[in-house]
Amino acid sequence: MLIVQKYGGTSVGTLERIENVAKRVAKTRAQGNDVVVVVSAMSGETNKLIEYAKHFSPTPSRRDMDLLLSSGERVTSALLSIALNEMGYPTVAMTGRQAGIVTDEAHTTARIEKIDPKPIENAVKEGKIVVVAGFQGITKDGKVTTLGRGGSDLTAVAIAGALGAGRCEIYSDVDGVYTTDPRIEPRAKKLEKISYDEMLELASLGAKVLQNRSVELAKKLGVIIEAKSSFNENPGTIITKEEDIMEKPLVSGIALDKNQARVSLRGVKDRPGIAAELFKALAGENINVDMIVQTIGHDGKTNLDFTVPQSELERAKQVMEQFKEDYESVDYDSNIAKVSIVGVGMKSHSGVASKAFETLAQENINIMMISTSEIKISMIIDEKYSELAVRALHRAYELDK
Repeated sequence: MLIVQKYGGTSVGTLERIENVAKRVAKTRAQGNDVVVVVSAMSGETNKLIEYAKHFSPTPSRRDMDLLLSSGERVTSALLSIALNEMGYPTVAMTGRQAGIVTDEAHTTARIEKIDPKPIENAVKEGKIVVVAGFQGITKDGKVTTLGRGGSDLTAVAIAGALGAGRCEIYSDVDGVYTTDPRIEPRAKKLEKISYDEMLELASLGAKVLQNRSVELAKKLGVIIEAKSSFNENPGTIITKEEDIMEKPLVSGIALDKNQARVSLRGVKDRPGIAAELFKALAGENINVDMIVQTIGHDGKTNLDFTVPQSELERAKQVMEQFKEDYESVDYDSNIAKVSIVGVGMKSHSGVASKAFETLAQENINIMMISTSEIKISMIIDEKYSELAVRALHRAYELDK
């Protein structure tokens, strides 16, 4: 079987860890598999390069930054290749360009347009292990680009799709996807399997195991992912199609996102187009609006509440200032958190939401806002009760069983 393995920054953070990864790759090879490895830069390396650039300029050109930042992954790929060759396994290291990864022209946030699988396929046919520098590619006219946050995961999934790999193993310092953050609820259980859609919801809600861009791509290409730890031999969590999961749990996980702030507008003029103008202005500043609740007030006025990431609140305040003629008062609250319940089983079961509301009511936790989708219920609550809410919901849906 052809297996694509990806190792994150902490997994290759020191020379000893790179050696540990080499042994892992060698073991997979010795079991009779063809192996293509994608690596990140050593942990801390990318930040160090950014610091170097900032020494000379607060706003370096994006094209130069791509050239600079892509070097981190090249160093790791070359070192891992050297280590494997020394262990007697014929190995070749490749940059994104050499691996045939072609992207669009958006420097520092490029998207993969296509992969020419031939360079990797030819090396594999020659019996070599291929080590690819993740996070990077080139434009049609040969400019180096990088893929933005989680770019190495993206590289691994795209390569697995292009090569028709049997599996894409993503190694990090976490050994899979849990029912909730084990630091908040020690009884959290590791999931054996989870669907792409559930993983997408959990990733977008702050679960750190995988970037949602790579899960989206895996779903599109039908790539089976296994999230594993490079620091132990435990089986990981398989991320796959919903129809490949026999037991569909009612709720798979509880997610918590504390990077939330609420904007409350009171007495908004109830005229056609006001909401459109407001949210268009926020979008123009790249402010990501999450939940929106509108309630009809009185005297032809309306109340409008919405949430934005806490890190974008100051910019949101500036946008609200532009509309101050259109509302009576505005209130900002950054002491909130979003607790979400995710599960494909919700599609066919009723009563999931009422159980969540009952559970929080029993703990005297007030819900400020609610939003639902087919497989998710999100609630905005006071941040100081957020971890209590996670533990209570985890218990209520018997996720610790």
